[in-house]
Amino acid sequence: MSQQHILQISELTKKVRFILESELNTVWLTGEISNFIAASSGHWYLSLKDAKSQVKCAMFKGNNRRVRLNTDATPSNGQQVLVRAKVSLYEPRGDFQLIIEHMEDAGTGLLRQQYEQLKNKLNTQGFFDLSHKKSLPAHIHCVGIVTSPTGAAVKDILTVLKRRNPNIKAIIYPSLVQGEQAKSDICYAIEVANKRNECDVLIVGRGGGSLEDLWPFNEESVVHAIHASALPIISAVGHEIDTTLSDYVADLRAATPSAGAELVSTDSDERLNHIIMLKQRLIKTQQSKLVLLHNENNYLQHRLSQVHPEQQLQLQQQKCDELSLRLKQAMKRNIVQIKTKPIQLSQRLLSQSPIKALQRQHQQVVLNQHRFTQAIQNTLQHKGDNFVSLIEQLQLVSPLATIARGYSVTRNDKNEVITEVEQLSRNENISVQLSNGKINAKVI
Repeated sequence: MSQQHILQISELTKKVRFILESELNTVWLTGEISNFIAASSGHWYLSLKDAKSQVKCAMFKGNNRRVRLNTDATPSNGQQVLVRAKVSLYEPRGDFQLIIEHMEDAGTGLLRQQYEQLKNKLNTQGFFDLSHKKSLPAHIHCVGIVTSPTGAAVKDILTVLKRRNPNIKAIIYPSLVQGEQAKSDICYAIEVANKRNECDVLIVGRGGGSLEDLWPFNEESVVHAIHASALPIISAVGHEIDTTLSDYVADLRAATPSAGAELVSTDSDERLNHIIMLKQRLIKTQQSKLVLLHNENNYLQHRLSQVHPEQQLQLQQQKCDELSLRLKQAMKRNIVQIKTKPIQLSQRLLSQSPIKALQRQHQQVVLNQHRFTQAIQNTLQHKGDNFVSLIEQLQLVSPLATIARGYSVTRNDKNEVITEVEQLSRNENISVQLSNGKINAKVI
């Protein structure tokens, strides 16, 4: 421990930042925007994510002024974009982040990025080296044409060959030149032409179109097929302004299909061909030199940017923006707490007020009074019903009810009820009870 240098946190973040920015430098990537914030300073802060990961990003106002998306000049959450960015580290928090230098809509931009990435990959692997280029034969007797048999390109090639040198034989190897199946067709046609070995040179191409239309000639499998061909291949794709990866790997590039036909039917001597080859080699050499110088310049600019005042100023501005956002959020929370505290105290006071307790007691008294009254009424009703029932039962067994039906009750002078004749004697006084009165009588 005594022999090791113990790093401070700031030293560690500075070293990690230097490693990230030195090793990765500039990257292209695509993703979905989320957590987008346009700060008052003019800088943008956002996250780029896909289905599994996300990374924080910053785009300073000097760069975001040039952003022009299809929908608006300002990005929005959920939008898919393609960006060019420098990998960096925000030292105060130790957060891994990207500094975005360029932004555009994903789509055609993604195709261009895929084109550049595949171009750099194939160039690194040596597919475009001049050492692999084959020279065209001095005398061409047969030309193979890999293209659509119904397209305008094959008609232009045949017309030029017929006009310039009718003795040249043409063999068409039909292939789709657009769509998903086109790359397989082109590779198969080149393979068939090499197996048959019946022509001196191949023209591979089609007419002009969009980047998507010409994309089969940018496919890696097509580049491999052209590179592996034993026959010399002329790439004649699109118009003069269109450039595909097939043009770079082919032994010779023609600006148009008609120009490809002119190359194989030309009457120029070997010296002219040598000059063309030297020109191409010179262009490739200069391009490689320019790429080398460009990379060296980028590296020096990157090292310079580490100590450039503008970058330090941007870092401080980013800190200010972050502190400003945190201050606004803290103020909002304090304001909400200040507003809600009187309401909470008022609610607590009301919950402990005796008025509430008195109201509850009063409500309970009223409820008990109602229940007591209801109970008395129910008891009286029940007693009354029982009384009526007893009256009705008494009425059923009452002798008055029997008398009312036409019967009578006879009693002797001792007020005993006479039920049999043998109980009476002659000249005895009796009383007869009727429903509406009593009759006094004497037994004769």
